[in-house]
Amino acid sequence: MISKIFTPLILMSLILGACQTYNDQDKTQFDKKIQAYLKRKKINCTRSDSGLYYKILDPGSGDYIKFQDEVSFTYHGTLIDGTVFDDQKKPISFNVRELIAAWKEIMLELKPGAKAFLVAPPQLGYGDYKLDDIPQHSILIYNLEIREVK
Repeated sequence: MISKIFTPLILMSLILGACQTYNDQDKTQFDKKIQAYLKRKKINCTRSDSGLYYKILDPGSGDYIKFQDEVSFTYHGTLIDGTVFDDQKKPISFNVRELIAAWKEIMLELKPGAKAFLVAPPQLGYGDYKLDDIPQHSILIYNLEIREVK
């Protein structure tokens, strides 16, 4: 599983290394794939300006997560074809600034105890960087639960 091998330093280097620049045509194609997936699954999501699709299932309570916070969370990650690439049932912790762009963006919308569903286009995930279980240019789907914020 991916989460078992990641340290914040490795994750940060992946983020910096995944700096694929996608043109408008690429982004439009990713967006169409995401919209078709959501329509097929009958899921209504909000689309942010960055192209992140998300649905806050439970807003949590307390203060909103901040960029400098350390967040403990669990998640289930799949590719758009349904392939599970990670199922992190034991909470892991990262500083928000060390996460991929999609997670940075959604974290700032959440509070401790929150649950969210998100669909991230490649430009907000790992871009053209290939991981063991995640091909290049992958659309990533996550179910996320915030456990603790420090």
